[in-house]
Amino acid sequence: MINSSAACPAARPAKPSLFARLIKARDLSRQRAALRALDDRALDDLGLTRSQAEAEARRPVWDAPANWLK
Repeated sequence: MINSSAACPAARPAKPSLFARLIKARDLSRQRAALRALDDRALDDLGLTRSQAEAEARRPVWDAPANWLK
């Protein structure tokens, strides 16, 4: 039996383009800025403290969640 994924290199997921990665980085930066702007009540609804939100917002854009790097 032939393993179809090994026989077909096109079956591998393509690496995102530089443009796609830049768009994701911009989106992540905007999301972190929005998180920083939330009031304490909204943060409490999310289960976050002000210090947790500030720590996330201060992370550099290249420090992205693992699922963003795919």
